[in-house]
Amino acid sequence: MGRNVSLEMGELTDTAYYILLSLMDAKHGYLIMQTIEEMTNQRFSIGPASMYTTIKKLLAAELIQLFDDHDPKRKSYIATEKGIELLKEEVKRRREMVLHAEEIFKRKGEQLT
Repeated sequence: MGRNVSLEMGELTDTAYYILLSLMDAKHGYLIMQTIEEMTNQRFSIGPASMYTTIKKLLAAELIQLFDDHDPKRKSYIATEKGIELLKEEVKRRREMVLHAEEIFKRKGEQLT
């Protein structure tokens, strides 16, 4: 399944998920990357090319919008209500995925650490 198809189906890639989550407050590009690295304890990082490609897709899907921070030298973005609602649904979907995995591991006598 292509990345555009997943967004159309209401599912977020990991990159889109973390960008959208970081945009609960308005941020510019570099701050988005920093926030994601801090939030994930450097376990997940996004390069500029991937980030701006994903931002374009999130803008087109109206999940984020430009935010006027009165700095003409940089663009800032913020999640829209539509984006926040999709993010909430995505959290529920991912939580269910984890529960499914935990059930299967438990049945097999495997421990998750």
